[in-house]
Parts: sequence; C-alpha cells; structure tokens
Amino acid sequence: MIPVTTFMSQKVALFGLGGSGLATARALRAGGADVVCFDDNADRVADAAAEGLTTGDLRKLDWTEVAALVLAPGVPLTHPVPHWSVDLARDAGVEIIGDVELFCRERRNLCPSAPLIAITGTNGKSTTTALVTHLLKEMGLDVQMGGNIGTPVLELELPQPGRHYVIECSSYQIDLAPTLDPTVGVHMNLSPDHLDRHGSMENYAAIKERLVAGAKVAVVGVDDRLSSDIADRLDMARKPVCRIAGERELTDGIYAHKGKLIEAHDGAQNVVALLGGIDSLRGDHNGQNAAAAFAALRALELPADKISYAMKSFPGLHHRMEVVSKQGRVLFINDSKATNADAAARALSSFDRIYWIAGGRAKSGGISSLDEYFPKIAKAFLIGEAARDFAKTLEDRVPHTISGTLTQAVKDAAAEAAEDGAEEIAILLSPACASFDQFPNFELRGAAFVDAVRALPDAGNTQEEVA
Repeated sequence: MIPVTTFMSQKVALFGLGGSGLATARALRAGGADVVCFDDNADRVADAAAEGLTTGDLRKLDWTEVAALVLAPGVPLTHPVPHWSVDLARDAGVEIIGDVELFCRERRNLCPSAPLIAITGTNGKSTTTALVTHLLKEMGLDVQMGGNIGTPVLELELPQPGRHYVIECSSYQIDLAPTLDPTVGVHMNLSPDHLDRHGSMENYAAIKERLVAGAKVAVVGVDDRLSSDIADRLDMARKPVCRIAGERELTDGIYAHKGKLIEAHDGAQNVVALLGGIDSLRGDHNGQNAAAAFAALRALELPADKISYAMKSFPGLHHRMEVVSKQGRVLFINDSKATNADAAARALSSFDRIYWIAGGRAKSGGISSLDEYFPKIAKAFLIGEAARDFAKTLEDRVPHTISGTLTQAVKDAAAEAAEDGAEEIAILLSPACASFDQFPNFELRGAAFVDAVRALPDAGNTQEEVA
C-alpha cells in the first residue's frame, strides 16, 4: 500500500466503495487523513464500516471543512449528469480528484525519480501495459503494474529509486488526475467509446490527450486521425514526441510492417525487432502495441537489443487474442476482452480462416463496421442478446447460425472446423459486445470459453494446452 500523506490531518470526502474506492479509502486513512466514505449502495457502506472505515452520508457533511472529494472512476463526473456528490463539491469550491492523482502526488513527494510509464487509448492499452511490464521484468528491473489493469494504483509498493511503475489509465481516471505527469506517456489510439460518460468524441479525445500532454516524453499512435492530431499539437508545443504505428509506414518514429518492427529517422529505416512467430503479438494492432512498448523503453534509454529479445517471451494478455489451445490445425482464440466492434476488428484482421463466435449485449453501431473482414469468416456462431440483430447484418454475406450460448457455440464451431481442410483455422471468441447479458464481466466469459474448449470430446488426447 502507498499511504496518502498529502492530506494528513485534513478532512477528505470519498465517494464510491468498489475495489479501487476501498483501496483509496484505506490509503488515505493510513496516511493520516480524516476520510469520510460513502456509496449509493448501502451494502458497500456497511462493508466499509465493518472494516473500521469512517462512513457517513456526504449530503450531511459540512463541505466548508472538506479539502477534497475523492471520486471512484466509475462515478459520473460530467455526463450524462454529474453525480450529486460532484455537485456538492463544486458548489463548495472543493477539488475533485481520483486515485491516480493521489498516486502522482505521493510519487512527487516520496521519489519523483521513480520512472512512471502511463498508458491510455481506446484499444490496446491493457496489452501494451502488460507488454511493457514484461519487458522491464525480463531486464531484471523492479516493476509495479496497476491502475485500470487489475491492482488499484494505491495498493502498489511505495515509490523508491529504480522502481518502475507501469500504469494503465482509463479516460475516467485521467479526468480525475489534473496533475498526471508520467516520465513516459503512451497514447495508443482513439475510436468512439464511453461517449455516454464524456458527451462527445471531442471531449473524450481531449481527456485522453491530457496524459501525454503532461509527460516528459510522449509516445503517440498515429494510425487514426484524432491521435495523429494529438501528436501534431505536441510537436507544435515543442514537446518530445515519438510517433508509433501498426498500419502505416513512418518517416520518423517506430512502426510495424510485415512482421518487423522498424525505427525510422529522417527517412532512414532500421529493423529493430522481429515479431514473426510471436503468437501473442500477431496482427497489425499488436504491431502497434509492440511499437509503443519499444518506444516507451527506448525513452527510458534501455538498450534496443535487450528490448527485442525480451519480446520473444511475451505470453500475451489473458482474454485478449489469447491462444488457449491447439487441436491439430485449429487454434482456439480467447478474445473476450473485445467488447466493441473496433476491438473485434483487431482479431478478425489477424487470421485468414475464421469460425467466429460473436454476440452478447450490443454496443452502438453493432458489427456493420466489420464488413471488410467478412470474407475471412467461414462461419459465424452467434450468442446472447445481439444474436438476431447480428444475423440480420450477416444475412446473405456470411454463413451463420444462432447458437445462443457460448458453450453451444464452441461445440458448433469445433464440429464444423473439423471438416475444414484449411492449413490454419481459428475458432475465435471475439464478441464485439459487452458480456452483461450472460456473464458478469468479460473475464468470466473468457473463462467459460476455455472451459467449453476443454470439455470438447477427446480434448485430453488431441489438444495441446497453451494457456
């Protein structure tokens, strides 16, 4: 835990008592703050009180005595409407911040030299965060990984010289971190997402830009126009920026092309890593992830040859383009984390012969934007609430069946793939949907996929377990 000492002996209001909220409350208390916690869920309030945290209805608080409102990232700050606790804080002129901001303040107080790599983007940020962490660990460095990927940031170990922090930041967390100042800031890409929470694409992009704007060195993906514009603005502000790409060649920056990672400077091209044969880094999108990780470590002045060597052993991220099993020529791919069409496109682009399992609770736009990948799909197996709508989109274009459940879809896909004579076949769970119609989260959906694969007939005799 990192005790938050910056509010020692001051009153702090905290709203939101989920996992990161509880961790933040504990860290504030450990640092000597007088923290009062609350949540709209009475059970969460009772659980917090049971472990000794001070709880109380923030509507009854004297806000003239409050130094800050610490808001959990899942609580609306601006859209669709500010949460009532936000209105109370703003009316009293009280700053509103989150756990990443508290972490940044403690790092500046305790050890500002501890390298901080902060990573954001609509897609790819989790894989890039895991890859950067893997590379640093392979080089024998002291690494702490957290934020939006697993461990709440204030549950990490205390900053100290040589300790590297790799923090995944969602747009919600950036919005609550006004002084976010990473050593290296990485912005991957932008596509429509979370617009219900930010009001517009312009607002969403502006929030993402804050992460790299406050960095000593910015690494910016330029495969989409809005992100390319961010890189241009940083250039105009004379801030150090390294452009990276997975889908286009660059004259200056680091990009992936045909299984190679290439560093370009003034038009000169230098191959710095070979990605071919690394299943966990297959596809253009993973080329961008690899370019981002390579650029981030080079910004820390780590040697290129060691970065390249360490990439070869990257196991990949659970539930994201994860090869969970092989059965002869058939790969079983768990891409449960692909909860929107743009994320699913990254997996669909990575294989040539696909038996696609898709569906769940659909997001705006459905799967119509994926039409360029339809020729790669031998057949689709549709599940969940979106199945019938997806069937209409695929009608007369992609063979499909409504399997209904994930377990049935795995059985159906495996049976048909067994009759396919292609050299390599991917049975791909890449739902392009939220999980909430049938599963509490994408992790449990991915675990159900793995269980269904393991339950296939003769699985123990014919399958090579990969994960």
